[in-house]
Amino acid sequence: MHIPSLKGQVSDVEWQLRVDLAACYRLVARHGWSDLIFTHISARLPGEGHEFLINPYGLMFHEITASSLIRVDASGNALNASPFGVNKAGFVIHSAVHAARADVGCVLHTHTRAGVAVSAQRCGVLPISQQSTFVLASLAYHDYEGVAIHDEEKPRLQADLGDRTFLCLRNHGLLTVGTTIADAFLAMYVFESACQIQISAQAGGELIMVEPAIVAGTAHAMRVQTAGLGAQFVWPSLIRDLERSDASYRE
Repeated sequence: MHIPSLKGQVSDVEWQLRVDLAACYRLVARHGWSDLIFTHISARLPGEGHEFLINPYGLMFHEITASSLIRVDASGNALNASPFGVNKAGFVIHSAVHAARADVGCVLHTHTRAGVAVSAQRCGVLPISQQSTFVLASLAYHDYEGVAIHDEEKPRLQADLGDRTFLCLRNHGLLTVGTTIADAFLAMYVFESACQIQISAQAGGELIMVEPAIVAGTAHAMRVQTAGLGAQFVWPSLIRDLERSDASYRE
C-alpha cells in the first residue's frame, strides 16, 4: 500500500524521529521479535502534550515507513491522516508509560516466545548470564490483568515500572524504555537475549547463579563497555546494516 510521504510536511525534528522509529521497527522484524501486527514501539514527540508516534494497526513491522507512522495525542486521537487506526491495547500501555516518565523517549514492547516463557515463570529472570545481570540491575514486574484495553490498569502499570528500564509483563511479554529509540532497542536486545539464554539453560543441568555483588556492579560495567555512549555506540552500525539491505523505511 502506498502512503504519501510526509517529508517536508512535518518539522525536521519529527521527520528524523519518524525515520529512526521506522528503522527500529525494521530492526525488530529482522531480529524476529515481531508478532505479526500485534506489538508496538512508540517514540515521544517534543512538547508538553504527551504526543507520540506509533505504528498503524494493520501493517507488518517490515512494512513500516517514516510516513506511515501515526502521531497520536494523550487521548489516542490520530493527528495525521492514515488509512489505518491505532490498537487500543497498544495505546493504553504506551500512553501510560509516556505520561508517567518524562525521561522516556521510546517504549518498546514484544511478545517473543522466549520473553513470554520467562514472563510465565514464577522465578522471573534468573542471574545466570552476563546479559541477565544488565537486566536485573533495572528490572520490574507487572502482573497480568488481561488484554490491556482498560485505562484503569494504567496507574498499576506506572507504579510497577517506576524508574526502571526493563519491565517483565507477567504472562504477556517484555517491555523496555529508553531516553532514545536506540536505548530502548539495545535494552530489548539484552532483555531478549537473557530470556533466550535462560530457556536454553533450563533444558540442561544445574544452573550456576551470578553473585549479587556482581549484578550490583553491572551499570558501571555497561558504561565502560560502551565508552559511556550507551546505545549510541552500536546504533550507527545497525543503521548501516539496515541501509545495505533495504532503505525503504525512510520513505
